[in-house]
Amino acid sequence: MVCYQDGKKVVGPPFTMIIDLHIHSKSCSDGNLTVDEIVKEGKTRNIGLISITDHDSIGCQEKAMALARKNGIRYVSGVELNVTFSHPKYHEGKSISLDFLGYQFDIKNKELENKLQQIAAYREKRAAKILDNINAEFEKEGIKKLTKKDLREIQASVDGVLGRPHIADYLVRKGIVRTKQEAFDKYLVRCDVPKYPLYIDEASRLVRNAGGIIVFAHPNDPHGTSLVTLTKSLPEQTEIIEESILMYIDGVECWHSRNDVLTTDHYVEFAEKHGLIMTGGSDCHQKPILMGTVKIPEYVAEKFNIK
Repeated sequence: MVCYQDGKKVVGPPFTMIIDLHIHSKSCSDGNLTVDEIVKEGKTRNIGLISITDHDSIGCQEKAMALARKNGIRYVSGVELNVTFSHPKYHEGKSISLDFLGYQFDIKNKELENKLQQIAAYREKRAAKILDNINAEFEKEGIKKLTKKDLREIQASVDGVLGRPHIADYLVRKGIVRTKQEAFDKYLVRCDVPKYPLYIDEASRLVRNAGGIIVFAHPNDPHGTSLVTLTKSLPEQTEIIEESILMYIDGVECWHSRNDVLTTDHYVEFAEKHGLIMTGGSDCHQKPILMGTVKIPEYVAEKFNIK
């Protein structure tokens, strides 16, 4: 098929609908725009199909659905689950983190809701332990330690689920570091505490039992939570998926703001080979605003059967 995109002749499916199925909000996660602001921005950018996929949280889904409907935007319920994963052939068998996206599930499902509440409670305890570890580093450097008051201030600054980015922001506000990245480089990587141990089989069961589908997020993200931690080889990555992940997923995120052409082509071919649903999104945390900037074929929307 020959069509035109941005005034240029291209071969393949037309990108007539703007799609973004991977967005994070300030309201329930670590984004910088509220749900209201995301939907407003989505309308301004003429995005036709969106999903807000907050980390381990579905508390904003009902509001997002209502706002999207009011603004004439098609919406898919979403969540991003962090999973503990290991493979005996890589990384000396040690655990790493991977992310999986749940879509089109029942937002009132009690089993899913209860598990996410457990994870949220654990995040609060994890944050306190991370601050203890940071204080140990501060003591070595002669920096005044953080107190319980500091932890309360961090918690008060969070609209959604508490995470390391919120601690990084606080360290910047306190003038201890200049940038969020410096906070991670100097303290948050070294002082990290393991996340809640959710495994792929349980994550898959939770989403599927809630009537949804589960998608492997950004499998080759060079700067994020991905299989790059185990291997940069795309063939080796998909071999790992075939051996240990394939049975638990319904799809793979083939289009992502940090994908190169080789990554997208490889995972599209892999998805087609195994009959997997293909999704895509910006993974936008709104600094800068990337919503709707990733070119995603319109046939991705057709897989969700949304009127």
